[in-house]
Amino acid sequence: MPDINKLLKSYLPMTETALYILLALSEPRHGYGISKYVAELTSDRIKLGSGTIYGTLTKMQKDGLIAVYDNADKRTVYERTDVGAQILDKEIERIGQVHKDIETVLGGHVA
Repeated sequence: MPDINKLLKSYLPMTETALYILLALSEPRHGYGISKYVAELTSDRIKLGSGTIYGTLTKMQKDGLIAVYDNADKRTVYERTDVGAQILDKEIERIGQVHKDIETVLGGHVA
């Protein structure tokens, strides 16, 4: 079982790539499916190249945030693990606090 505290220190704050990969894995997807989903979700603001996505997938799999769900049809399909879900939840909490801090400073004038 991965050391969650060590992973939190390593992953938080998350890169956009890691964040969006974990979001995309709300259901099992292969690398290209993740990339396509993220592009659609962000209206093409984030386009994950194959080198970036597969490097991050490899690291996340090694760290236990994701696992292979299926390896059929020459495509590896990944899923988010319980550890990955915990890390994602902590990042969402962190982003929520950042948003609150911004509202405090700007007096609720957040676009």
